[in-house]
Amino acid sequence: MIWTERQSGISDQRPNDTRTDFQRDKARILHSAAFRRLQAKTQVMYVGMHDFPRTRLTHSLEASQIGASLVVHLTNRYPDLAAQLELSEPLLESLCLAHDIGHPPFGHGGEIALNYMMRNNGGFEGNGQTFRIVTQLEAYTPEHGMDLTRRTLLGLLKYPILASSIRRGKLPDDVTNFRHLQTREWLPPKALFDDDCAQLNWVFEPLSGNDKKNFQTLLQQPSATTHGKSALKSIDASIMETADDIAYGVHDLEDAIVVGLIHRHHWEENMLSDLKKLEAELTNFSATGLTDDLFSGSHHLRKQAIGGLVNRLLTSARLESTNYDFDCPLLQYQVQLGTAEKVLLNSLKQFIFKWVIRKPEMQAQEFKGQQIVMELFEVLSVEPERLLPENTRLRYIQQQQKGGNSLRVISDYLSGMTDGYAAKLYQELFSVSSPKSAFQ
Repeated sequence: MIWTERQSGISDQRPNDTRTDFQRDKARILHSAAFRRLQAKTQVMYVGMHDFPRTRLTHSLEASQIGASLVVHLTNRYPDLAAQLELSEPLLESLCLAHDIGHPPFGHGGEIALNYMMRNNGGFEGNGQTFRIVTQLEAYTPEHGMDLTRRTLLGLLKYPILASSIRRGKLPDDVTNFRHLQTREWLPPKALFDDDCAQLNWVFEPLSGNDKKNFQTLLQQPSATTHGKSALKSIDASIMETADDIAYGVHDLEDAIVVGLIHRHHWEENMLSDLKKLEAELTNFSATGLTDDLFSGSHHLRKQAIGGLVNRLLTSARLESTNYDFDCPLLQYQVQLGTAEKVLLNSLKQFIFKWVIRKPEMQAQEFKGQQIVMELFEVLSVEPERLLPENTRLRYIQQQQKGGNSLRVISDYLSGMTDGYAAKLYQELFSVSSPKSAFQ
């Protein structure tokens, strides 16, 4: 089957291996160094701020569980269509486990830092880096990264277009001091790197010319000052993104309540009225009851409320056909939550963004991490052959010799770091004192 082919062309399993192709993909992701590093990368709250909150690793594990549950739900709701699409629990678990492995240290601060430093060399974006890791960088094979199946790679394409097709026409002016960088001006386009065009073309090989053209349709065209946006993703990517959104909107809310970043008065002033408007549209839903359970101080009641929210969102999911006539059924369908459930989830996500992510104490940590990444990039790009570790140094030299994008190698190196490792390297390079956490 063409969708279970691998870039290497090697499909032989180990002796007596009875696993499916997608179960093998899941194992490769779980046992990768890139996945392990998620345990020390920021999700919402910075690693070390508290001992309770989720990291990118635990977030990915929870998203994986939700993704598998969505497959079960959709299979029960649409048995014939699910069979036609060959929806797979191991496949969705794989996608959710891998979806964040390209994100750099220090969350979106690190992403913006790398995008600025790579501004004249293709930029940087976390989802694009995920695709790069699984197709080239992870050391499972010499040339093809994890050598995952074509369908798994298709499912990882949240934005199945190249950055050059949607990047804004004019970049903001460079800054003379990293501390003057206006972060909102340097948000990256949501796309793959042009450096990885060959890998994207391999994923697209089974698609007809018409399917490939329609699949890369833009929802928003780029302008001089605004990036464009892609419109579509495969059914598997759609399920993965829904699972990711639920995990972010609901589970990260739980973290913020437990550690005291969100208090009841914040919730009542900014969420309660919106939730009350949904009571008529959501069965057995009480905005006041949810509020009481979330902020009662009872771990049991809060956990039941969180689980109830996840279940409510998940079980509202349905399959809908796109407005295009695709030859490939994997592109024809998208997952949508119920209308009221979608409003509920978006309200939760916006609340988390405003009252957790944008809090000054959170932004201070993001700013500090952003400065670390930019300064590391600067010094490594000045003397790469002196400061890069041996394997990375060799990759850098090879890229230079063949006229490739050698700065992409430095970007790969920095984006793969955990928060703590980046802080430690910063101390080693710039501090005269003994190395310790940059946040101490």
